[in-house]
Amino acid sequence: MSSESPTDSPEVPMENTPFPEVPDVEGKGKSNDNPVERLEAGSGKEECLESMSKRQRKKLLKQKQWEEQKDLRRQKRKEKRQKRKLERQSKLDSSSEGNDRKCMRREVVPSTLRLIVDCSFDDLMVLKDVKKLHKQIQRCYAENRKAFHPVQDIQIRTEHYSELIKKEDLVYLTSDSPDVLRELDEKKAYVIGGLVDHNHHKGITYRKAIEQGIGHAQLPLGNFVKMNSRKVLAVNHVFEIILAYLEKRDWKEAFFSVLPQRKGAVPLGEANDSSRHALCGKEDEDNDSDSS
Repeated sequence: MSSESPTDSPEVPMENTPFPEVPDVEGKGKSNDNPVERLEAGSGKEECLESMSKRQRKKLLKQKQWEEQKDLRRQKRKEKRQKRKLERQSKLDSSSEGNDRKCMRREVVPSTLRLIVDCSFDDLMVLKDVKKLHKQIQRCYAENRKAFHPVQDIQIRTEHYSELIKKEDLVYLTSDSPDVLRELDEKKAYVIGGLVDHNHHKGITYRKAIEQGIGHAQLPLGNFVKMNSRKVLAVNHVFEIILAYLEKRDWKEAFFSVLPQRKGAVPLGEANDSSRHALCGKEDEDNDSDSS
């Protein structure tokens, strides 16, 4: 006979016993833990923000702003690419322009004509005027480099020009000469008096040419130009007029492309009170020399 203890519990069958829900291995389950997605979902926004720390809310807002600014960043990247493209094109254009200038420079045809600046008058000038003469010679050098028909390269020589060139090939340009130059002979060497004298030594270059027994002439200034002052030009003006004539082959154009405004130059026959100070040329502050 068997007996049961009143304290024993009846055995409960296990088949119908429900098991508790097991959480996801990573603790995520099926819930949406992305704070941005939860915030955008629209449910419980206030509760969601309140349950976050200040640091989490700041991070959340920063991430949302980053998402919202995607299009703006894409546009900026596009603009930067376009800017770099334009800069590269600009550099290519500049390089092409530089090559064009080089080609133009190669097309320059040097003249066989020679120009000489007679620098033997230093003892007649004060230091200030000697410095002005040096400045004028520098201007000659610069203009010759830019000319379409440059004269032979400028050289500084200690020898007298009569020792380097035959007398019959020399022509001293002086405003006191009775001979007026009509054409330039490119086989000749033309001498310009390097003297900034403020008209203190009138006729000195003409007398020098006579003493040396060399040819002399004045530019045909009076045939084309009416001037308020004496027909004496600075060294660089004479030099530039000759360069202009070699290019244009027209004395009038050459004169008015160079003569300074302070000379009050107007075309001959057109001088009157209203046009006396007119000028078709460029202004310069250099002082006169005894040349032309």
